[in-house]
Amino acid sequence: MKIPPSLERLVHELARLPGIGQKTAQRLAFHLLRTEPGRAEALARAIVEVREKIRFCAQCFGFAEEELCPVCADARRDPDLICVVEQPSDVYVIERSGVFRGLYHVLLGVISPLDGIGPDQLKVAELLARCDRRPLREVIIATNPSIPGEATALHLSRVLAGKVARITRLARGMPVGAHLEYTDDVTLNQAFDGRRDMGAG
Repeated sequence: MKIPPSLERLVHELARLPGIGQKTAQRLAFHLLRTEPGRAEALARAIVEVREKIRFCAQCFGFAEEELCPVCADARRDPDLICVVEQPSDVYVIERSGVFRGLYHVLLGVISPLDGIGPDQLKVAELLARCDRRPLREVIIATNPSIPGEATALHLSRVLAGKVARITRLARGMPVGAHLEYTDDVTLNQAFDGRRDMGAG
């Protein structure tokens, strides 16, 4: 089926988004054509704006518009409790559950030798620097229960030993191979409540 080039480009770009196949991309493109012009323009402006304004938080490496993200800038959060996650999107999953009131540290990936990613390519040194600046009560390692996630958790437990009073890992309420992004709030609450010790300072 031949479609106008501009529409074809839109379908192509939408299909490149995660979880969006060709048919869904076509439906979205046709929806944008049918909707009020102002709504399509608002979507386009929001996409451009987020690319221009969003940066990494200077402290935790989550998403921020200012130097610090809203969580790091919140004086009501517990600064002696840090939850380590793989990606900034994981912060939003945990925040949605409301189970955690400490701060975060985003690694921006996991250890994966096959992909050429080691600890030096992650924000591990920055985590250690945070531990050196302030005595922490606990570091919760919330990497995904995948092989790279487990390897990363093991590495972190080793390098944090002696630097932190308590190192814990989220409980097995999360099935092996699952990702935080797809975990429901109840399971996430159980994972935090049942977290296990990985080492102590």
